[in-house]
Amino acid sequence: MIRMQHIIREGHPTLTTPSNPCLLPLSEGDIKLGKDLLEYVINSQNDELVQKYKLRPSVGLAAPQINVLKRMFAMHVQDFDGKLFSYIMINPEITASSKEETYLPGGEGCLSVDRETSGLTPRYYAIKVKGYHLDLETNSAKPLEITLEGYPAIVFQHEFDHLNGVMFTSKLYPQLPNAFPLFEMDESEED
Repeated sequence: MIRMQHIIREGHPTLTTPSNPCLLPLSEGDIKLGKDLLEYVINSQNDELVQKYKLRPSVGLAAPQINVLKRMFAMHVQDFDGKLFSYIMINPEITASSKEETYLPGGEGCLSVDRETSGLTPRYYAIKVKGYHLDLETNSAKPLEITLEGYPAIVFQHEFDHLNGVMFTSKLYPQLPNAFPLFEMDESEED
């Protein structure tokens, strides 16, 4: 089981190194890697397990974050309508993106970044992606083409950046005049 001590932190060279494609069919080790990544994300959304194992909550985790340079990440996130997007992505590509850019008003966070950050990270509001996902029933990589919008699209782009050796901290801006906030923050939510 992946825990916080397995996650490498900002400054580690792996986090700024592009990852290598996963070979298909997936090896037993790659299947386990994918399942472990998704297990962490799901566990980190369970309050009881967060306390028991001192996990930081997350909606995604990329292989490079546990010091494995493979093009694989897990995401387990709901959009604002409650639709779940739960994937173990393998060799993903972004094939198209919207002209509209958005951002999370409070800024993004990352399990590999322990410090407070200030600034906004621009993301495409909608993206088309293709690649493979790990089918948990057959333990095999299945082709996948989907369109993501809003929060799931932001999560995908954050994790996809990890595969290219890009940290969100390298894309922080004080303001983004050509982008719109994904949601409006209440005054009480602002720090």
